Amino acid sequence: MAKTRIFTCSVCGATQSKWSGQCEACGAWNSIAEEAPLSTGPGTKGLKARGTRLQLTDLAAQETPPPRTSSRLEELDRVLGGGLVPASAILVGGDPGIGKSTLLLQAAARFAQNGLKTVYISGEEAAAQVRMRAQRLGLGQAPVALASETSLRDILTTLDAERPDLVIIDSIQTMWSDTVDSAPGSVSQVRAAAHELTTFAKRRGCSVILVGHVTKEGQIAGPRVVEHMVDTVLYFEGERGHQFRILRAVKNRFGPADEIGVFEMTGGGLAEVANPSALFLSDRGEPSAGSVVFAGIEGTRPVLVEFQALVAPTPHSQPRRSVVGWDGGRLAMILAVLEARCGIPFAGLDVYLNVAGGMKISEPAADLAVAAALLSAREDVALDAHTVVFGEISLSGALRPVSQWENRLKEAKKLGFTSAITPAGGTPGSDQGMKQQPMKDLTQVVGEIFGAG
Repeated sequence: MAKTRIFTCSVCGATQSKWSGQCEACGAWNSIAEEAPLSTGPGTKGLKARGTRLQLTDLAAQETPPPRTSSRLEELDRVLGGGLVPASAILVGGDPGIGKSTLLLQAAARFAQNGLKTVYISGEEAAAQVRMRAQRLGLGQAPVALASETSLRDILTTLDAERPDLVIIDSIQTMWSDTVDSAPGSVSQVRAAAHELTTFAKRRGCSVILVGHVTKEGQIAGPRVVEHMVDTVLYFEGERGHQFRILRAVKNRFGPADEIGVFEMTGGGLAEVANPSALFLSDRGEPSAGSVVFAGIEGTRPVLVEFQALVAPTPHSQPRRSVVGWDGGRLAMILAVLEARCGIPFAGLDVYLNVAGGMKISEPAADLAVAAALLSAREDVALDAHTVVFGEISLSGALRPVSQWENRLKEAKKLGFTSAITPAGGTPGSDQGMKQQPMKDLTQVVGEIFGAG
């Protein structure tokens, strides 16, 4: 029987049956290499070996929830689902220089001070560099064991001897296994290192935090199978020009996904932000055209952010559509609905949309806030400074109610807002003492709020 040959792209992880100079999936050149085939399974010489019979349980079985250790960083504990779970594997990704190493060094010190035996292994920096950062952060006396190494065999041997409670690997792309014939950072090496470290975590009951580099598209570099191996995937987000950093859970087997923790980058490291809504809106001045406050939900937390829009005549034949912090495809849909259902044309106009503070918004409930910001900018009409907006827009122009209505209004009232533009059909008794302006469709918003059309 002919041996099956497998070729894998080191950039996107796509596999194919033959070598080629360019990856068909991502378009990268000279990124495809042959992988060693896996074994055919248990048994030798055609004789199938018998496995061990599994012990089956039913869904009604009662199990004790896993114990958790708090880091005393409330924003980090919130994203983890309440604290660190023993034997869990966590993957943290983010742009270069965003603060991943700073955050994890602060977390390592807090966990160590809480009684966990903690080991921090850096494959990118020398031990002296990590010590300098720790001293700058005021963590020089924290009981954290430190090493600088990239050999996976040496790291696992050390961990087997030390028996730590928490291991931080910075980063998984620098780890090198001598059982895999490829360069560090390749798909094979990243997959092998992640598998070995995750297996170690489950076998020894030790929590492992892996730092992962990201590609230019913002995805964690290497094969996507790494994200399936681990229990939790966190992304550290933020704009270089802003001091805010958002830690977002995109996968969590021990807590809610899409939960966020907000931090502020300071000279002494990352500081927690207990009330992110107040911080995101702290620089708002007098009401201006194109500025709208959106009452959103991130995970279980209500967050108020400001959408800023600018609409101006274009000197070019093709108008620009520039978006920061929101989905560009969703913006195109809102513009199409405004033109087709409300008769508001944006042809010949450049459109710029920005979420203030470096926040990234993904929920459809922001549709109405975006439409209001665009209309405000186009008609040069400022919305009342004490009004929040939320609601989902359908392709027919109708407004749909959104979830967690009461929490959005409660957060808005706490920050001094007195009215809300919402979809019609909200939950009775959920006004939280605020004046609501229910709208059934986008045409009503255009006519009653902005007097356009």
